[in-house]
Amino acid sequence: MIIDRVEVETINSFSKLELLKEVYGLISILPILTLLLGITIEVLVIVWLEREISASIQQRIGPEYAGPLGLLQAIADGTKLLFKEDILPSRGDISLFSIGPSIAVISVLLSFLVIPLGYHFVLADLSIGVFLWIAISSIAPIGLLMAGYSSNNKYSFSGGLRAAAQSISYEIPLTFCVLAISLRVIR
Repeated sequence: MIIDRVEVETINSFSKLELLKEVYGLISILPILTLLLGITIEVLVIVWLEREISASIQQRIGPEYAGPLGLLQAIADGTKLLFKEDILPSRGDISLFSIGPSIAVISVLLSFLVIPLGYHFVLADLSIGVFLWIAISSIAPIGLLMAGYSSNNKYSFSGGLRAAAQSISYEIPLTFCVLAISLRVIR
């Protein structure tokens, strides 16, 4: 079987296109990883600042033994949290008990999708970005209610209700402010 030059060039260009698709697929993950790394660093810095400021207000020594200036204290706390025993309620709904906090955290992380990080750097460029952000961030109280209800304990349930009510009470004025600005811009 004889293959002419045109067929060889076609085969080579096809393989190059497939390689480019793979490279573009890997590059498309890069903004998501950058966003997650930025959120993680932001949380670490906020936790460190909160501990240092609280220590100075209370006139006590802050976290200074875990790394230089106590910078590794949040990482030590996270590691301790990962290795703690997962205690499940004996008479509660175990599936809701596990899903509730996940829903709360995932809705917060998904709300970062529509926030523009640069001029042309948005993870999900939607025309309804603000409204999607409001809808996604409004899912978090459901996770808080699920976590409180699922333990089959009246004190946990009242704590979940309180957390959900507090979250909703912050969301309503924020939503009104964002919608007022959005409606003004649309006109």
